[in-house]
Amino acid sequence: MTEYDVVIRGGMVFDGSGAAPVAADVGVRDGKVAAIAPGLPDGVRTIDAAGRWVIPGILDVHTHYDAEALVAPGLGESVRHGVTSVVLGNCSLSTVYSGAEDCADMFSRVEALPWDIVHGAIKESKTWQDPAGYAAALASRPLGANVAAFIGHSDIRATVMGLGRSVDAQARPTDTELAAMRRMLTAALDAGFVGLSTIRSSFSKLEGTRFPARQLPSTYATWREYRRLNKILRKRGRVHQSTPNLAMPAEVALYLAQSVGSLFRRPLKTTLIAAADVKADRRASWAATFAATLANRFGGDFRWQHLPVPFEVYADGVDLVVFEEFGSGAAALNVRDEMERGKLLADESYRRRFRKDVAKRFGPRVWHRDLYDAEIVACPDASVVGKSFGAVADERGIEPADALLDLAVEHGSKLRWRTTIANDRDDVLDRLQQSPVVQVGFADSGAHLRNMAFYNFGVRLLERVHHRGFMPIETAVHRLTGELADWYGLDAGYLRPGHRADIAVIDPTGFDGASSAYAEAPFPAGGSPQRMVNRNDRAVTATLVNGHIVYAEGEFAEGFGTTLHAGTFLRAGDR
Repeated sequence: MTEYDVVIRGGMVFDGSGAAPVAADVGVRDGKVAAIAPGLPDGVRTIDAAGRWVIPGILDVHTHYDAEALVAPGLGESVRHGVTSVVLGNCSLSTVYSGAEDCADMFSRVEALPWDIVHGAIKESKTWQDPAGYAAALASRPLGANVAAFIGHSDIRATVMGLGRSVDAQARPTDTELAAMRRMLTAALDAGFVGLSTIRSSFSKLEGTRFPARQLPSTYATWREYRRLNKILRKRGRVHQSTPNLAMPAEVALYLAQSVGSLFRRPLKTTLIAAADVKADRRASWAATFAATLANRFGGDFRWQHLPVPFEVYADGVDLVVFEEFGSGAAALNVRDEMERGKLLADESYRRRFRKDVAKRFGPRVWHRDLYDAEIVACPDASVVGKSFGAVADERGIEPADALLDLAVEHGSKLRWRTTIANDRDDVLDRLQQSPVVQVGFADSGAHLRNMAFYNFGVRLLERVHHRGFMPIETAVHRLTGELADWYGLDAGYLRPGHRADIAVIDPTGFDGASSAYAEAPFPAGGSPQRMVNRNDRAVTATLVNGHIVYAEGEFAEGFGTTLHAGTFLRAGDR
């Protein structure tokens, strides 16, 4: 009889701890790593890893796969890039307590997901009533990757108060309602959720016909409400994930203060988005890391999430989340009908507001608003393709803002353009990726289908390190695996005998720059336009989840996402 189900032959094996790699074979049996040693016999299946890196499966701690995991549970766009565990429920959004309509209204605009798909996924799939039932429902699906989850504050707040009251700036939860939220959070932690996610960002708006353009429920909470919930997280050693309000940067100090422990209380694990070298404010990344370092020195446990690649975004017309950060941009996004939006964009009084907002150079913001740094990549008018809006404006003798609006009025969503809003300087990226107050995350996998794609962020970090050498490869592997698993309390991130066999085989000869190339593919849940994806299949030889080879040599396993039950629900604390 064959001793091993799978043998990965002749690779450099990284265990996820940051230790130097060893040349060895890896034997897998019954879903676990059974042996790491040279000269193992062949398994039922043997993978040639000569010249390749054998690493623990990558963790993606910031995803919005909540709806996709219900209807297309393979999560193949992550799995094909060596990701074996993902965390759902970020940014106050989860699908645990709320019904289909509330979930669709909360997810669709802020995460740029089709309302019908989110609504249909919840309506057709929801069999659970509580977090334990949700975890069991996920575990019963043919998951392609392991799944862990936050409970979303907007989810529990809307359920307790009703969506209408939860987005009313004058409404406050009663003591009875606060007690109910605390019980719901406790139930989620008992079920193994990693913690609570909240949001303060003014970008976060509701979709739908009931309360359109109101912000997400969590943004209306007071810090008293947050502190009542944080007390439970602190006691249980779980995580508070959030998105701060960029219009109120001083509010970050409240998160930092909440993270700090003392003789009388434990530190609160806190992670915010995002540590980024923002073009609009070159001081932002330095200030963010300095403040976090100071807080941790005084007893905090704070981490900034960081996207380890240039933050390139695409837009169809004016459909881009950063337009939410200024009044005229938000006003355009509030008009969902394309013809009506075109009328607004053509109105001269609106244009005056838009020009003024685009020209503004001071105050907190994400988008640099430099229309000379915004390239048109597709348009029915082929003469403008490849040019910036600034260049088009110069040719036409108009303002750059008018060039954008003219083309958006004429062509609507058929006008497609791109810009990089952050992380364009390699030396600053090198520094951020070595910072102890920064963790690698914030890929937003599963969201912003037409705006961005960072599913392969881990492979791209390894490629940067391989080419630039600013940290040891084993350190980069640790940052993507064991470091994250330890901080979130998940049974993942290590490649050792007795551990679950979640493994990625990486081929460094595939680091040829294709990782950052533009690509599109159908959304697996259907009913959507093409979504942006990543395609660099030469870099990942194989991905194993719980000992199953779910992806190898550019192909998914038979039954992937339909009958093959590879992944499971990861409970925080079960290590």
